[in-house]
Amino acid sequence: MKVMAFNGSPRKQWNTAVMLEKALAGCASHGAKTKLVHLYDLSFKGCISCFACKTKNGRFYGSCAVKDDLTPLLKEIEAVDAIILGSPIYFHSVTGEMRSFMERLLYPYIAYTDPFSTLFPRKIKTGFIYTMNRPEEQLQKFGYDRYFIQNEGSMKMVFGSCETVYSCETLQFEDYGKVVSSRFDPLKRAERHREVFPKDCQKAFDMGVRLAKHE
Repeated sequence: MKVMAFNGSPRKQWNTAVMLEKALAGCASHGAKTKLVHLYDLSFKGCISCFACKTKNGRFYGSCAVKDDLTPLLKEIEAVDAIILGSPIYFHSVTGEMRSFMERLLYPYIAYTDPFSTLFPRKIKTGFIYTMNRPEEQLQKFGYDRYFIQNEGSMKMVFGSCETVYSCETLQFEDYGKVVSSRFDPLKRAERHREVFPKDCQKAFDMGVRLAKHE
C-alpha cells in the first residue's frame, strides 16, 4: 500500500505539517509506504479552463493537460491507495495553493454525464486535515462545518470516501511578543498547544491507521 499526503501550508514544520506527518505515521504503522509533498515547493497554477480533460476522444480526456510541477504527481496519484490533504484555514478557506491543487486533482475526473460518473478508475480512501485559529464552538457560526462537508463531498464524489480531522486554536507564532496579536492570549495558546494539540495529532494518527487498513 502507498499513501501520499499533500501539505497546503507554506510552513513545513508547523501545525499542518506535523499533523500530516502523524497521519502518515499511522499509515506506516500498518505497513504503508508514505510520501509527503509540500505544495509550496512546487511551481503550478490552478485549472485554466482549457477543457482538454472534457474533450471527446481527446488525448487528455480524464486527465489534466497542463504541464508543470504537478504533472508527475497527478500521475503518481493514479497508483496510490490513499491520499491525505492538509491545509491551514486562511480567510475561511484552504490556502491558495491547496485550492489550486484541488482544482487540478478533482476536476479532470468529473465526467459531465447524466447520471454523474467519476473517471478515476477505482475507489481509494482519502482524508482531509485542517488547522486554524478559530475556536471549535465558532465553526458552525462561521460555516466551517459546511465547508468541511463540501470538501468531503467533492473527494467522495471522485474517489469514493473521505474523512476529516481538524485542530482549532492552534499556536500561530513561535513568539507572540514579536507580533501585533493582542486578541490572542499567548499563555492560553501555549497551554492549549501542550494539552490539546497532541490529542489532535493522535486523531490524525488514528485516521492514518484507518486509511491504511485493508477492509
